[in-house]
This record gives sequence, structure tokens and C-alpha cells, in this order.
Amino acid sequence: MVLPDFAKYYSDLAKKIKASEIRELLALIRERKDVISFAGGIPDPAIFPKEKLAEIAKYVIETYGDDALQYSETKGIIEVRETLSDFVLRYRQITADADEIIITTGSQSALDILARTHVNPGDVVITENPTYLAALGAFKNNGAKIVGIPIDEKGIKTDVLEQKLKSLIESGERVKFIYVVPVGQNPAGTTMDKDRKQHLLELASKYDTLIVEDDPYSYIIFEPNVEVASLKSMDSENRVIYISTVSKILAPGLRIGWMIAHPELIRKFELVKQYIDLHSPTLNQYIVAEAIKRGVITETVSKAVPRYRRKRDTMIKAIEEELGGLVRFYKPVGGLFVLTYVMDERFLADSLLGKALMEYKVAYVPGGSFHPDGSGRNSMRLNFSYPSEEQIMEGVRRLGLFIRSSLK
Repeated sequence: MVLPDFAKYYSDLAKKIKASEIRELLALIRERKDVISFAGGIPDPAIFPKEKLAEIAKYVIETYGDDALQYSETKGIIEVRETLSDFVLRYRQITADADEIIITTGSQSALDILARTHVNPGDVVITENPTYLAALGAFKNNGAKIVGIPIDEKGIKTDVLEQKLKSLIESGERVKFIYVVPVGQNPAGTTMDKDRKQHLLELASKYDTLIVEDDPYSYIIFEPNVEVASLKSMDSENRVIYISTVSKILAPGLRIGWMIAHPELIRKFELVKQYIDLHSPTLNQYIVAEAIKRGVITETVSKAVPRYRRKRDTMIKAIEEELGGLVRFYKPVGGLFVLTYVMDERFLADSLLGKALMEYKVAYVPGGSFHPDGSGRNSMRLNFSYPSEEQIMEGVRRLGLFIRSSLK
């Protein structure tokens, strides 16, 4: 049998799209039980409220019957959006009624909807440098030109951003939005201070652009008195599009997220979403709403934070002991990651990943993909939420041996 030449049937997007390093890596690691993995942004399964979710699922099907198993409206079930309205007011101080909320199939779906709605080929999207690589993928797939702005321990450098915005506007570029992860940033673990947030909002107003606030990690904070106010709660001009999810605070397998924005934007997101997936899973929407009402999310977060704090502290201690003098990094006050930069830039984390896996049996995500300007090939994103404390200590020890061997 002769197979067709499938390549000639692919779209331009399908031809240019690249595999996600994280997804490919996770698939490989699942087959290698001897590898200690710092890859992925995977919650610790020990925090999953399995018994309570089982009770809730049974209750939802018995109580809502056919409605829980039926198609629902694209924007999301009204009762669920009302529950989320109360939730974000209590925990993120965001005032939004149900018409300002749309339910999405995880936050990645929200990023896809956002890009399809706002980005034409050649439009500029400004991001942090580094930033969440799957957001970069969603924007690039729609033809965006990515402009990265450097960060420090206080988040995006808004003074650099101001100069870049000014030059882009003066040169006639179409800047559609500024994408940021303000709290527990992925991959760097940084958190914006209030002055930076206020300046960012002022710049969006001055240069007439939107801000996309991606907020999966603000519930996972390890230090007291950390600035975690949402940009959306400070937004007086409806310039902020807010995205969040239950993936890190309840269970990622539910695939439920949400976007909050002005009703005009929500309506357009709804129209775009209709042709992507009709609506997000009805049953899962009801489960998430009931988990909020019963306080299950709050309980899950209260269980996760001390557990993740211990793991973060273990990783930082191990890095300082095993990689001292070899790497630099920001100590995260929240989130799930530490981004390490090997001081010797001859170290290329992407090219050396195979060696780390096969010879040293330790996995990381190469950091270059998080850097829109092509820099950061000497960096590695390390996740501390999934491995045990013992695995963290041993895995970082292996990383030390691996890095030293690679630099010889």
C-alpha cells in the first residue's frame, strides 16, 4: 500500500508549527521511571481532593440531572459564572458580573481565543522576557510579532517597556496587547510590585493598548506581605483582560478556566469560541462551581501552599549547595518554578537535554523557548511542585554533576 503524500495537504500553520518541548518531554519521561523530572508544571497529586470531587460529581449528576450532561451555552452556565463572580471578588478583589465572564477549557484555550480575536499577521504583542512558552505559541500561531521586555525580581521593567512602546508606536507598529504573568511568573518565579503594576496600567492608557493578565499562581504564595493585587482589580479603564484557571488550585484534568473583560470583549470571545469547541465541559463547570461553594478549592490551596513552600525551600537549599557559583536565579515568592541560568553561556540547555536524560537521569525544560528574543539557551526551568523532597535533593545533585561535566 502506498500512502498519500500527507505533507502537501497541510496548511501553512500546520507546516510551521513545532512540538511543545514540555509535552514531548513529559511523554518521554513517562516511559523512564528512573528519571527525576523537574519538567512540566504539574501539581502534586497528593493535594487533589479526590474523595470530595467524587462526592461532588455524584451530587451534580443527581441534582442537575440531564442539564449536567447536556450541551450548554458557549459563554458558560450562568450559575457557574455567578459563582465565579463571587469567587474572584472574595479572593482577587475583582468586581465582575456574570456578563463579564466567559468559561474556557483551561487557560490555554483562553490564550487561543484571545489570539484569534485580537491578532492579525504582523501585529505586535509585547511580553515579558522570559515568558510562558505556550502563550508565545498561541500568539505566534496567529502571526504575532513578539517583542520581549526584560524582567527583574520585581517583574517586567516598565521603564524599558515605556521606551519600547514609544518607539513601536512612532514607527507605525500595531501593538495589540501586553501579556504579563504578574504573580509567581512562569518561568522565572518573579512577582511584580505595586509601583510596576500602576506604571503598567498608566502606559497602557497613554499608548492606548490592552493588557492581558494571566493569573494561575496568585493563590500559591509562600511569604507574608507579598504584593499580589491583581491588575484587573486596579483597572479603571477596562483595559485589562484577566485569565485564570483551576488547574493549579483544584485539578488540571477538569480543564476549566475563565476570562474576565468588558462585556463587548466577552461577546466577541464568545463568538470566536463557538467555532473552536462550542462550549467548555458542562459537567466539569458544575463540579468546579460546587467545589467553590463547598470551600474545596480553599481547602486544597491551604493544603498545597505549605507543601509547596517546603519543596521550594528544599530546591533553593539544594541549588545553593550543589550549584553554587554555577547558576543564578530569582527566589520565587510564589508559583511552581525556579529558572536557573548557568553562568557560563557556553552551556546550551537545549542541546544537552539528551545527555541529562540518558547519562544523569534528570529532566528539565530548556529555557530558551521561554525567551522571545532567542536568548536564554543557558537556562533551565525547574519545577518543584511535583517531585518529592528527596527527589529534589537527588535531582539537583545530578544537575550539578551534569553541568560540571558539560562545561569541561
